[in-house]
Amino acid sequence: MQLHDPGRRGFASDNYSGVHPDVLEAIAQANGGHQSSYGGDVYTARLNDVLRGHFGERAETFPVFNGTGANVTALQSMLPRWGAVVCAQSAHINVDEGGAPEKMAGLKLYSIPTSDGKLTPGLIDTEARGFGDEHRAQPLAVSITQSTELGTLYTPDEIRAIADHAHSLGMTVHLDGARLSNAAAALGVGFAAFTTEAGVDVLSLGGTKNGAMGAEAVIVLNPDTCAGLTYLRKTHMQLASKMRFVSAQLVALYDGDLWHRNAAHANAMAGRLRAAVADIPGVDFSQPTQANGVFVRLPEGVADAVRSEFFFYDWDAAAREVRWMCSFDTTEDDVDAFAALIRDASAS
Repeated sequence: MQLHDPGRRGFASDNYSGVHPDVLEAIAQANGGHQSSYGGDVYTARLNDVLRGHFGERAETFPVFNGTGANVTALQSMLPRWGAVVCAQSAHINVDEGGAPEKMAGLKLYSIPTSDGKLTPGLIDTEARGFGDEHRAQPLAVSITQSTELGTLYTPDEIRAIADHAHSLGMTVHLDGARLSNAAAALGVGFAAFTTEAGVDVLSLGGTKNGAMGAEAVIVLNPDTCAGLTYLRKTHMQLASKMRFVSAQLVALYDGDLWHRNAAHANAMAGRLRAAVADIPGVDFSQPTQANGVFVRLPEGVADAVRSEFFFYDWDAAAREVRWMCSFDTTEDDVDAFAALIRDASAS
């Protein structure tokens, strides 16, 4: 029974898209017969090998259900009870996870305002202080996002500078990689160039936003910087009993180039959308379009006039700023039809 209109399209989130056919097929192929539960299956073993090929031989992979679970579980494994996390004010862990880092992991977040969603060593220093002061939660980890919540990208050198600085202060580095594939495709480099080789210690690897049904993973790049993930994943309700179906999705994405094809397509559609509306009077881009997101301020009334046809969110309603996200299944026709609506609404 199909309860939705498959012809309805939108730019609200890459979570709105469906599942890539190859991923659905991988789930079907993993079905049938019996396999060991809780990660003792051949698909999870294969996934660990595949991701070591991307991130290095020390990488350890822990599949989980969702991004919030990945971030919270990863960060708790990296910190003592008195530890705190330095992050951008716009970070997903600070804005969009319902307080889960605080409620589930007991972590203090020191959030720093940034105009582009990116941290720098200098910005980190505004909160990386008070070491040894028993009255202050100890800033012992930095969390960055790639690509950021504002659609911007860190270069490998920028991440290396952050990691070197954080490590010099005795801090570890976590990377939220919900859109890691979009970043790699946009930068034209492999994952290791801006993770393992840049000094990231632990990362959250996204799959859901890039064509999976519901599959993410915590990847430990430096096992010396975290502890207890085997137990924390269970206590955080992120241990799948039938893990083969989570792992099979990620194998389908990352054992080959499907991750890259999906991400590069989404990025290209965002570039097409930006170009299609760039000359419309009153349209003002609030961030560079570096991955698969377009951040733009629209003329008064335009957003509401076209929202009935295409899904999308306000980012800052008071500033008339909206966010448009493109997905692996966004088509050129989607982009062109949406841009035409924006143009007509702006003209009227």
